[in-house]
Amino acid sequence: MNDVPGCLGCDLNRGRQPLPGGRIYDERGWLIEHCIGPLGVGTLLLKPARHVERFSDLTSDEYAAFGRVVWLATAALKELLGPDQTYVCQWAHAGWTPGHIHYVVQPAWNDQQKTFERPGPFMQTAMFKRGETPPTAEVEAFCDRARESIGKLAGG
Repeated sequence: MNDVPGCLGCDLNRGRQPLPGGRIYDERGWLIEHCIGPLGVGTLLLKPARHVERFSDLTSDEYAAFGRVVWLATAALKELLGPDQTYVCQWAHAGWTPGHIHYVVQPAWNDQQKTFERPGPFMQTAMFKRGETPPTAEVEAFCDRARESIGKLAGG
């Protein structure tokens, strides 16, 4: 696994930054962990274990594993939280600098329209503006449940 010090994704992989709940799952070069930002308990993050800045730079094995890892994450969220929808979106910039690609897998519920004016990326932007990071204990408890769910879904 290549490593770029100062890259948040790499720093989390190497333990240079704390990762509440720890790694949830690792398969064929893809990692699943809980998002460390303000997107709510249950928001997962999928990223290549190695530093990759463009989807087109994935290896053939990483590319082939991508769909299964997305399915595992979304199926676990469906089982654990029962969202009305699950957003999957790629993030790859730190400012305007290409960074370690990662996919935010976020559960969403229709009743969130009471709090947020618009869904999808508009809701995510509003959540970042609020800056309310979920309590570590809740994230850790969710990660334990997600680890078990994904393990079962993966056949383990």
